[in-house]
Amino acid sequence: SGFPTGLYVLVGAGALMMTVGFFGCCGAVRESQCLLGAFFACLLVIFAAEVTAGVFAFIGKKAAVQEVQTIYEEAYKDYVLDMGKSNKTLIQFHTALQCCGKESEVQVKPTCPEGIQVPKNCLDEIQNLINSNLHLVGIVGIGIAGITIFGMIFSMVLCCAIRNTRDML
Repeated sequence: SGFPTGLYVLVGAGALMMTVGFFGCCGAVRESQCLLGAFFACLLVIFAAEVTAGVFAFIGKKAAVQEVQTIYEEAYKDYVLDMGKSNKTLIQFHTALQCCGKESEVQVKPTCPEGIQVPKNCLDEIQNLINSNLHLVGIVGIGIAGITIFGMIFSMVLCCAIRNTRDML
């Protein structure tokens, strides 16, 4: 249920960015203060949304970790209840994180990757993975916010230059 919602959000974000780009391009080409003002306002709203999303991402980090750990624990429980059934989710977790089991690997040993010397606790590995990658997401978000700020500055500079040019005529 979350996957289609995410796709709709991405499509909506793409449409919004196309509209914002249209305001910026048309405003620059036509030297329209109104369109450049709309471009600035859209960038300001996007910047505010980025900051809000960033704050919620860092606040909701614990919930994200718990959600992924819950998915792992459900796959673990399903495998332990029916050992004859192949559990691809569990195998994917173990392969991606190079871990095996929760407290002990004994119950899920067949789903563990080959060649692990000292099996690691998968719940700890999930937490480590999300914590380490959240910093990367934060850095990318700061970069995008910086580009948004440059866009706002340039749109205001251009708007002021248009106003000054019209005042001179």
